[in-house]
Amino acid sequence: MPRAQIGLIGGSGLYDMADVTDRTDVTLTTPFGDPSGPYVLGTLRGKRVAFLARHGAGHRIPPSELNFRANIFGMKMLGVEYILSASAVGSLREEYRPLDIVIPDQFFDRTKGRVSSFFGRGLAAHVGFAHPFCAMLSTLAYDSAREAGATAHKGGTYVCMEGPQFSTLAESRLYRAWGMDIIGMTNLQEAKLAREAEICYTTIALVTDYDCWHPDHDSVTVEMVIGNLLQNAKTAQQIIARAVERLPYDRTCECASALKYALITRPEAIPEQVRKDLAPLVGKYLALSPVDS
Repeated sequence: MPRAQIGLIGGSGLYDMADVTDRTDVTLTTPFGDPSGPYVLGTLRGKRVAFLARHGAGHRIPPSELNFRANIFGMKMLGVEYILSASAVGSLREEYRPLDIVIPDQFFDRTKGRVSSFFGRGLAAHVGFAHPFCAMLSTLAYDSAREAGATAHKGGTYVCMEGPQFSTLAESRLYRAWGMDIIGMTNLQEAKLAREAEICYTTIALVTDYDCWHPDHDSVTVEMVIGNLLQNAKTAQQIIARAVERLPYDRTCECASALKYALITRPEAIPEQVRKDLAPLVGKYLALSPVDS
């Protein structure tokens, strides 16, 4: 199977980076079903990368229907150790303006019933998630954003809402009163699953508009939001290229060993099929390598 150390998740605009070479599509099936689409593997700034269009070709999968487990597990199958995730967000702060970039450091969960773990079915695990983003990767993304000339903000809380509808005015005002900073619909589950997969993860949040709390919100049109999104996508390409070039080959962060003390179930009690399905994640801890699966 082809391999890539760096995973990139976002819109299809990320694929248009001119300096990505040796492109090839890889279609995977995981124990959790099919990912959103094929992974596009290529070489960027001398590093092997794997792109995935989060919402599928033509943006056809809404946030609540995304198969987050398949998307992240597929990255693990490809050997990915870092994930840079780009996504559009609304701003809950006046100073976070449309076209700004935010590299958040916290999440607040407002989703309902989404599956956010690979574990269960006879294998229990509890990973630490107090700090949901890889600090090293987030710093690198922020520095790359500044070098790309973007107005970038480091830190802040991303409210992950269920959608697909946007917030009510009462909800938007409440999130601001709670001290939240940006709002989106996708990144929390990706971050949780990446941590379980021992993959470093960060979000490059692309501000497209102010949420409905802002007095100028009623003047925002779909065309304006799409225009901001397209402009942000170009900025994201520059940020990602710079970050990929500087990523170290060897990891020293805690993300790489997140499961070391997280597996609770006694090895002899784990169902054999679960052992095989999760071998890419837990094989090194259960004396079962992915090859044995």
